[in-house]
Amino acid sequence: MYKWIILVGSFIIYMFDALEILLLSLALPAISSDLGITATQAGLLATATLLGMGVGGPVMGSLADSRGRRFALLVCVAIFIVFTSVIVVVPNLTVFIIVRFISGLGLGGVWSVISTFVTENWPKERRAVALTFVLSSYPIGGLVAAQLSGFMLPHWREMFLVAGLGALLPLAIVIFCFRESQMWLDERNLPHPGGTGTPEKSSSSIREIVAPPYLRTTVLASIVASLAFIAFYGSSTWLPSYLENERGLDAQTVGTFMTWLNLGMFIGYNVFGIIADRFGKRFALITAMVGAGLLMPLYGVVTNETGLLLLGPAYAFFMTFAGLFGPYLSGIYPTRVRATGSGFCFNVGRGISAFAPLLFGALAGVASLAAGLVIAGILFLVGAAVTLLLPRDTRELPESSAGDDADRPGDGTRRPTTTTA
Repeated sequence: MYKWIILVGSFIIYMFDALEILLLSLALPAISSDLGITATQAGLLATATLLGMGVGGPVMGSLADSRGRRFALLVCVAIFIVFTSVIVVVPNLTVFIIVRFISGLGLGGVWSVISTFVTENWPKERRAVALTFVLSSYPIGGLVAAQLSGFMLPHWREMFLVAGLGALLPLAIVIFCFRESQMWLDERNLPHPGGTGTPEKSSSSIREIVAPPYLRTTVLASIVASLAFIAFYGSSTWLPSYLENERGLDAQTVGTFMTWLNLGMFIGYNVFGIIADRFGKRFALITAMVGAGLLMPLYGVVTNETGLLLLGPAYAFFMTFAGLFGPYLSGIYPTRVRATGSGFCFNVGRGISAFAPLLFGALAGVASLAAGLVIAGILFLVGAAVTLLLPRDTRELPESSAGDDADRPGDGTRRPTTTTA
């Protein structure tokens, strides 16, 4: 029963995480008008958020490994509640940028902690399905953000206050429904569920994942995440502008197209979760990036409205790499550094991609937004190629341990059934 509480609770928590992230892009026109700032200055708000997320992921992952998963998740949610709500009183752009960076620390940490929570509470044969279901709440958060912005804009300050206070719901879920990971407690010989004593001193640190035997995997996984997120944020930030300015769609039609894109992404997350459990997580990750890499350039050259409507959900269906990184990366690292390792790779990618919206915007100035979609597709294909250098299957761990593909068909080597501590 508890695993279902983790599943539903994590879905809601990550949906609010996505809501807080995606509201900014929807509010940027109103913010620019109200504060009298240029598009470039407004773009700094998105960059500050992504930089905060890039820092927050490894930091909160390390906190989760040293102080506990539940404690780290409470810190993450509390940060984005406070620093999303406080936007209601920001006096100028400089303060706004600082607030969004701090908010990003909490927003970026949620992914790694949630991924670890689900990994450590679901049986290995269903972990990919469970985790991709949880992470499929991201496009649902996008739909909620679209509805909230449509209802409240141009009153963007009040909109952020409502979103921030609404996140009291996920905070309550963590406080009243989640208990500390049994695996984490066992690693430190602490009683379940209290963890009231002082944890044993842990050697867990970012230094450990950037040294053998994890150095090669950490570097390659960070490169893949960087390529994928540059492609994702560089294209998705400007996609509404592309449809409106270069393809001549009106704002209402663009809204309809974006709704269908989010639905396609939601379906893709869950379908690829099944594929990952059946055929292996690396296989699913490569397939998703190849699909996105082939369809995005096509979306950039199609001019027919019907073609755009059909291709949008199709390429969004493959835009599921973020959900597949969770079960894949969580299985590579042992319990003591699992949240640190997966969070580091994932959020280093997000941090490096922080300047992607600015770069793709500059590209639009000298070429077109359509050219940006073509480049995004190429980056996905390169990312898929680099993924081939990563382990085909993650290490095999005990039933209650990390997600793994060690027994997938085609892997001729059976790995040890115990974790190195």
